[in-house]
Amino acid sequence: TNNHVIEEATDIQVGFVDGRELKASVVGRDKQTDLAVLKVEEENLPSLPLGDSDRIEVGDWVVAIGNPYGLSHTVSAGILSAKGRTKDDVKGLDPTGYFNFLQTDASINPGNSGGPLLDVQGQVVGINSAIRAGANSIGFAIPINMVKQLLPMLLRDGKISRSAIGIEVGALNNIEAGRLKRPDRKGAWVFSVRPGGPADKAGISPDDVIIEFDGKSISDPNELRWHASIAGVNKTVTVRISRLERVFDVRVTLGDLDALTAESQNDEANGN
Repeated sequence: TNNHVIEEATDIQVGFVDGRELKASVVGRDKQTDLAVLKVEEENLPSLPLGDSDRIEVGDWVVAIGNPYGLSHTVSAGILSAKGRTKDDVKGLDPTGYFNFLQTDASINPGNSGGPLLDVQGQVVGINSAIRAGANSIGFAIPINMVKQLLPMLLRDGKISRSAIGIEVGALNNIEAGRLKRPDRKGAWVFSVRPGGPADKAGISPDDVIIEFDGKSISDPNELRWHASIAGVNKTVTVRISRLERVFDVRVTLGDLDALTAESQNDEANGN
């Protein structure tokens, strides 16, 4: 389900179509992706297979299931309208969050949050999470492949411990791409490097453009933030850099995001 559904709850009940209600406990949750995992003590419960949200394409039919306005077990149908929607597209989300939503025109309303978005094979491709207020038929779901990456950590630790490179990045515009001699606007443009942080130690500098992280191509800053955050604290990864005419690799040992953030805030408070 979604973290915002259970975040303030003191007692959680899971209702089933046969009328049963079972007490649930929180196994793990993560505010920055709005994801939570619940557990009920019961055997032989029905379940849905998890699909592949990378393979579903814009225009494919999808089905949303939820409890809009308390109307339990409501089913609505539509198409996949878009992929890769970020916090810039969905207002009111945690600005430090990690979002890569599927957009659908299947009817989603308050009460749908936490319900599945299914493909026509009945596989879960997303978790319905948000709507565009005041709009018609604009809903958003967390891609199930994103959920799959987080599930092992949530089941093991109950939370997500995020790693970081120690940089601030932005998107390239046409002017900066030309100045930095990039053939396109793909990549994450480094405009700040944390002194003494992992990137600094590896030799990454402002105006570098990161085009690959740990073997994965980087098309924009959001991709880099996501991959860097879940790679693992103290893991050493290869980062491919474009620096004017040069393209080269560096090895970066990732730090702890919370620790790096705290250090940065302390420096700002001390005027450094």
